[in-house]
Amino acid sequence: MAGRWRNKLTWSQITPEAVYLNRRQIMGGLGAIGVGAVALPGQAAPTDLEPNSWEEITSYNNFYEFGTDKSDPQQYAGQMTTDPWAVKIDGLVARPGTYDLGDIQKVGTLEERLYRLRCVEAWSMVVPWVGFELADLLSHVGVEPSAKYVAFETLYRPDEMRGQRRPVLEWPYVEALRLDEAMHPLTIMATGLYGKDLPNQNGAPIRLVVPWKYGFKSIKSVVRITLTADQPPTSWNRYAPNEYGFYSNVNPEVDHPRWSQGTERRIGGGFFAPRVPTQMFNGYAEEVASLYAGMDLKTNF
Repeated sequence: MAGRWRNKLTWSQITPEAVYLNRRQIMGGLGAIGVGAVALPGQAAPTDLEPNSWEEITSYNNFYEFGTDKSDPQQYAGQMTTDPWAVKIDGLVARPGTYDLGDIQKVGTLEERLYRLRCVEAWSMVVPWVGFELADLLSHVGVEPSAKYVAFETLYRPDEMRGQRRPVLEWPYVEALRLDEAMHPLTIMATGLYGKDLPNQNGAPIRLVVPWKYGFKSIKSVVRITLTADQPPTSWNRYAPNEYGFYSNVNPEVDHPRWSQGTERRIGGGFFAPRVPTQMFNGYAEEVASLYAGMDLKTNF
């Protein structure tokens, strides 16, 4: 079992009481899916950290497997079947195999994690995920000493995922982390949202969530996890390496070649709401900056 990240705050400390009480009603079914604790991003939890609405989170999505418009995933993701579901885990692991989703969920403790989400397109949300630490799963299958990276692959099923019928990207979608990033306590595999099963447009039935990186690193609808010794290819880095680095950490000091990353637009803030400054590592610098000590973050963007 990996070291577990804990937070000192409670939801009621950062949310007005009326909102908190209403939220607990919304979360009434949480116990039924085995959520063990409410965990929040401790050092990075200002008083304005409140979750976006269910409607905002589930209707404004990037999931190019269903189309490139923000509304396409909600409109078309219902065509994807998610039951049964299994994840192949292979490469440099002691116990490779194809694991049913139910067995995977048993290896970790489901928790609620209220995380900031920052898109590379410079918009942001706050999302109440339900998931478990990826480190628990990797520890369960046994990582071999020679493993340095973790690669992920999204479902490829063009008959159900209409966006894959077009060469927008090279399919299937792939992503990767360095092993120490994957083992960090903030990195989770999410299976729920707002105490409900994860909607298809948000990456059902299981997806990666890495809150200090741009959103596209948090690959959706994962069907394969591979431990490797060498840095694996990633979809956006392969598509435009000058625009999308392997690391893709949220960094207001490193602009995208075509737009500034210095500020962000919060979804739900209204049309006239001012943009707000982007936070280094999306507000999780205290927890993760040490992972990149000594690295030139402009070169390793």
